[in-house]
Amino acid sequence: MPETRIEVDGFGELEVPANKYWGAQTQRALNNFHIGGERERMPEPLILAYGILKKSVAIVNESLGTLDPKISKAIQEAADEVAKGSLNEHFPLVVFQTGSGTQTNMNVNEVISNRAIEILGGQLGSKTVHPNNHVNQSQSTNDSFPTAMHISAVREVVFKLLPELEKLRDALKDKSIEFNKIVKIGRTHLQDATPLTLGQEFSGYVQQVENGITRVQNSLTNLKFIAQGGTAVGTGINTKKDFDILVAKQISLETGIEFKTAPNKFEALASHDAIVECSGALNTLACSLFKISQDIRFLGSGPRCGYGELSLPENEPGSSIMPGKVNPTQNEAMCQACIQVMGNNSAITFAGASGQFELNTYKPLMISNLLNSIRLLTDSCNSFRIHCIVGIRANEDKINKLLNESLMLVTALNPKIGYDAATAIAKDAHKNGLTLKEAALKSKLLTAEQFDEWIVPESMVHPSE
Repeated sequence: MPETRIEVDGFGELEVPANKYWGAQTQRALNNFHIGGERERMPEPLILAYGILKKSVAIVNESLGTLDPKISKAIQEAADEVAKGSLNEHFPLVVFQTGSGTQTNMNVNEVISNRAIEILGGQLGSKTVHPNNHVNQSQSTNDSFPTAMHISAVREVVFKLLPELEKLRDALKDKSIEFNKIVKIGRTHLQDATPLTLGQEFSGYVQQVENGITRVQNSLTNLKFIAQGGTAVGTGINTKKDFDILVAKQISLETGIEFKTAPNKFEALASHDAIVECSGALNTLACSLFKISQDIRFLGSGPRCGYGELSLPENEPGSSIMPGKVNPTQNEAMCQACIQVMGNNSAITFAGASGQFELNTYKPLMISNLLNSIRLLTDSCNSFRIHCIVGIRANEDKINKLLNESLMLVTALNPKIGYDAATAIAKDAHKNGLTLKEAALKSKLLTAEQFDEWIVPESMVHPSE
């Protein structure tokens, strides 16, 4: 078999690898955009979404009588293979290309074209199934790329991120229930505060994740509107009436998710506010997960010279020089992932604000960063839950010791002796190394019996009757 074959585009002939389905435009892009490596490849979920899109458009074009049924069936079969990931090796292009994603759209068109030709028994490169005339019929990169962006993002959120978030929420909820009766000292400003239960503390984490789930779900509303049918600038030139509606319905059938045609195609091509909105929800989620992870990391610090209220799972050695050291590695991994998501959001925000007139030309960067954020949060939530949350134990001896040593239990005396008198007792105890009870009795403002009646940590974790 020859090592190369000749493919032709508007610029002329070009040699391409004989064992690849891509054509001349893809090869030119490979030659022209040597920016980054494997890490910068166009994300796989986008390519899979493109397969769904191209199949859906072929079905609609056939139904409208603009595409030969035989060619349509071959395109559908080839596009199905793209959607299943069977042809991933034929999509070599990097994110850093034209800002509309034209090179990747043509990469998809060429691969589906040549694979469809092969299915029909033809010769690769013959264009009997044409990448533009057939595979790209009724489309422009300017509407198909953002449509693939939305399909890929919604699928990754619905089928991957949200299930992992729900599992993490449930794991935290289990811990909240398990720890519900363990009273501990609270902390504000990193200083001692009034008591709460460890379960109450964890319930805050549960609610943060629950809120994050809601925010991400809400961001999908606008992502489910797709640009397909706007073609070059939003007018729908070269499409049939209702093409946009029919494509949205077909994509919904293919994905099991309800997509709708964008009510205004000019907005759908010129701006990507829905991508920015989703990234913003992920950014807020990253803030929540960072806070949760850091709290648990600090509460597990020690084991002897830190807070030491929690024992975290010991998964691997923590030091190359200190024997027996174990570190909160899952927490640190989560925090790093969250920081990357925050960085991705900054890039998406700047790119989203930088569209001009009828087109935003930062599409590949935006979807690459968004999909990266979704993947990082999905994977880190899974890892954090399995390797950290489910194995957390409460160190009740340490919790009780810190609770009973705290001077902020004095807050319970406010309604009995007043704020100023309670302040004097706390300051005296701290200054002279006394227990709170010793300082209280020294003040002669209450008896030992009253102290024991009024200073009950278990009664300080909820409103009084």
